[in-house]
Amino acid sequence: MIYAGSSNFAGWHIAKAQEQARQRHFQGLISEQSLYNLLTRDVELEVLPACRDYGLGLIPWSPLGSGILGGALQKQRQGRRSDKHVQDQVEKLRPQLKAYEAFCRKRGEHPALVALGWLLHQDGVAAPIIGPRTLEQLESANGATQVKLNKRDLEELDQIFPGPGAPAPEAYAW
Repeated sequence: MIYAGSSNFAGWHIAKAQEQARQRHFQGLISEQSLYNLLTRDVELEVLPACRDYGLGLIPWSPLGSGILGGALQKQRQGRRSDKHVQDQVEKLRPQLKAYEAFCRKRGEHPALVALGWLLHQDGVAAPIIGPRTLEQLESANGATQVKLNKRDLEELDQIFPGPGAPAPEAYAW
């Protein structure tokens, strides 16, 4: 069997593709690959609800936001974090990152694992795409499956990195 997925589709595109497949008696898409992490939550408006409704698994890319959610304040001058664009983002997000990294320290978890674990707690997320540069990073990423976030933890992360608040149109029309 051949499976098809989409990348960076809007909710409308997913609906259109699935309805076209249904008309032709095809399986349709099985996954959507989108930018999604604690910093970038736009997909919660329409993409994630469309995925849930049509049974697609969401596969988030850049789950650590270019490394910013991997302990950027602790290791600000290492690896990709030394890039000027990333440095500018870190400065812009410094208050949120301080709160986030304090949250992670309080839990005794590495920030990267919390960011990945948070994604795994989102209904409709199949698995984040990780981009390890070392074997150690690959092996440690498995620890994200052990990160347990309760309702209070998820609410605290929503306070630090607010999402849109609801799916569309409720998020902006009511």
